Amino acid sequence: MDRKQALAYRRKIERAAEAQSDANALESIELFQHWEERIGVETPAKKRVQDGGKLWECIQLHTPQRGWNPALTPALWKEVSLDEWPPIPENIPSENPWMNGMKGTWEGHHYTCIMDNCVWNPTQYPAAWRLED
Repeated sequence: MDRKQALAYRRKIERAAEAQSDANALESIELFQHWEERIGVETPAKKRVQDGGKLWECIQLHTPQRGWNPALTPALWKEVSLDEWPPIPENIPSENPWMNGMKGTWEGHHYTCIMDNCVWNPTQYPAAWRLED
């Protein structure tokens, strides 16, 4: 197989990986494109990439730039997780607010968001959250 054929085969693998459920995708993170390969390339919402051994999903259409890696840009990327109680970010971006019914963990406690478009953590706006434990 020459380089051209290998690259074409790699694109097929990446397309097949994109069709996987989150559960299957998390078992095969290595099949996804590295985030660095998206630098300078328009990236659509829902596109998944790998970075730092984790799988990330693009939240909104953007063109990644150096230094905008997923872990540092929560308004652009969210970590793919099957965790029922993912961490609630200290700063929830307005581009990715929490919605009524979403569950999360804050300071070791489980909370459920009880309003739509919530951009405050439980400490900042307790009325938006129901403590579950």
